[in-house]
Amino acid sequence: MRAELVAHAPDGVASGKPLWLGLKIDHQPHWHTYWKNPGDSGLPTTLTWTLPAGISTGQIQWPTPQRLPIGPLMNFGYEGTLLLPVAITVPAGFNATALDVKLRAEWLVCKDVCIPESGEFALRLPAQSSTAAHSALFAAAQAALPQPVPGAQGSAAVEGSELVVRINGLPAAWQGRTLGFLPETPGVINNAAVPQASWQGGSWTARIALDPQRSESPVAMPAVLISESQRAGLQVQVAVTTPWPAVAPPPALPSLGDAQVTTPAAGNASTSWLLALVLALAGGALLNLMPCVFPVLSLKVVGFAAHGAHGAHQTARRGRLAGGLAYTAGVVLSFVALAALLLVLRSGGQQLGWGFQLQSPGVVAALAALFTLIGLNLAGVYEMRSVLPSSWAAARARHPVVDSFLTGVLAVAVASPCTAPFMGASLGAAITLPAWQALAVFAALGLGMALPYLAATASPVVARLLPRPGVWMAHFKTLMAFPMFATVVWLVWVLGVQVGVDGVAALLAVLVALAFAAWALGSPALGPRARRGFGAVSVVLTLAAVVWALPALRQDAAAQAGALPSGTEASTTDAWQPWSAERVAQAQAAGQPVFVDFTAAWCVTCQFNKRTTLASAEVKQALAAKRVLLLRADWTRRDAAISAELSRLNRSGVPVYALYAPGALPGAGPRLLSEILSVAEVREALATLPDPS
Repeated sequence: MRAELVAHAPDGVASGKPLWLGLKIDHQPHWHTYWKNPGDSGLPTTLTWTLPAGISTGQIQWPTPQRLPIGPLMNFGYEGTLLLPVAITVPAGFNATALDVKLRAEWLVCKDVCIPESGEFALRLPAQSSTAAHSALFAAAQAALPQPVPGAQGSAAVEGSELVVRINGLPAAWQGRTLGFLPETPGVINNAAVPQASWQGGSWTARIALDPQRSESPVAMPAVLISESQRAGLQVQVAVTTPWPAVAPPPALPSLGDAQVTTPAAGNASTSWLLALVLALAGGALLNLMPCVFPVLSLKVVGFAAHGAHGAHQTARRGRLAGGLAYTAGVVLSFVALAALLLVLRSGGQQLGWGFQLQSPGVVAALAALFTLIGLNLAGVYEMRSVLPSSWAAARARHPVVDSFLTGVLAVAVASPCTAPFMGASLGAAITLPAWQALAVFAALGLGMALPYLAATASPVVARLLPRPGVWMAHFKTLMAFPMFATVVWLVWVLGVQVGVDGVAALLAVLVALAFAAWALGSPALGPRARRGFGAVSVVLTLAAVVWALPALRQDAAAQAGALPSGTEASTTDAWQPWSAERVAQAQAAGQPVFVDFTAAWCVTCQFNKRTTLASAEVKQALAAKRVLLLRADWTRRDAAISAELSRLNRSGVPVYALYAPGALPGAGPRLLSEILSVAEVREALATLPDPS
């Protein structure tokens, strides 16, 4: 779809003169956005205006929507060309030469998938000139508004599981026709149910099924009546004359094996928090096995051993312990700082989860550059002391505690996106806890990650288990460069998913320039004069490469290059289809089980599971035997719909694997599987599903 801010001010901008602003939306065929009551799914479009002081806006004048059936669901919205007009009031005494308008709009556009989008718009209207280029568009929108019916009277009464609506005084042209009843209040009626309607003279009566999951009990129900033969509907007010039955509580969510989609009750909140602390501690320890984290930890331990871990005197032991505590502080404080940023952004309405930083192409590119430089250093291409100013190198030697602290910060930067075993449940629960408890969970995660090195520096027993220094340490250092280069390959692939092949080429050019600069400035084989000459050229080339690459690394570069939209995976293969909440509900209602893979290109665990368990012939055969619908929710780029669904599942990161049983009640939770999938676990979960008929 294409969105545009338009205006209609035929007499200029002045007090008492007509002035309208509106968001014009041109939908591609079969795509739609939603009415103020979206129906069984969807979200209404929202407009947030920024105007000069004294200028006021009215409400959105919603045109008559159309019914949008999607399987067993019924939504209300718009296709084709849509204008959402808003009346603007200019105060007396307005004497500016122009009116500056800013708008932030958010909408959900859907077809087979749903994509949450937003836009920032700006417009300047001359005060003394006519603005009427879109007069026909505003006139058409005015003609499509639901028309009030003077003298019409509406009432409704609850009778069992139905709402009986009676409306008198409708226009003669509408009488005797088949009408649709669209309430402006969501969560009251079964939108997809066909009402049992009849006419008695000029009175229309309809028996409409109530929503089994009714959430509202309005005293008055403004509604729109629609007819296939009428472009604009009728605006009616319906008074509810009987008491509403009590709203049924949401159904209890079933047991989910190792995980449950429930919010901890007050009585066991402390138990859940303590369990989250334990799981976070264990998950943090496992993070050290990640290929991008292990070299950082192992080299730290090797350096510790090289400086005489065996039999050193008391002063040296105190120095090592101080380094271990500093490394631990760097890890813990970095995790807490990143978690605090996440909580602040979420409290401000941002739909974000753990690992959100890798949804930015700029962060991915920066990490790829960092890992390239680390790998080149480990491989002996350059020496850090030759690149850094002598004062920096001396400061690093004089302050080993600070160096250890910064190493902890570096370890967190490369480890935070990886959702290792036990982390999914604990971090998901942490997001729902009070802020101080949530931060404590993330601190436990950092402590678990730092424990191996802290134990080596604090305990002589552990220190004695370390290998003695030798020639092997130089070989080991070079060997650790290859996991770093492998991580660069992974990050380049992640960037390719986000911004396309042009972005990959741009990043590779930057990495080549960086490698040349690292060699030119820090190679021990070059003399001072050669280092200065090559170094000057390399700096110029690196800056030029960065400037050239920046446009291709923007988030919107993928869209310009025709890449897949957010929410779809660049390499969707086999029977996997893009995820949407609507597709899950539709399949369940049709009696088909659903398996959802919440994944991301930057998630190592996700890619491991996808290429092992989910790719195995046994799992594919078991899924096909149960006729399971396979959906993949790709979170590589930021997607508010996926973030909201993860929050509903009490998860804050990926991977998440959800199995939805067929015919489950709306809102019932799925069965969540482990973050590290096994063939046996998937087959066991599928065995609980009924055999297809």
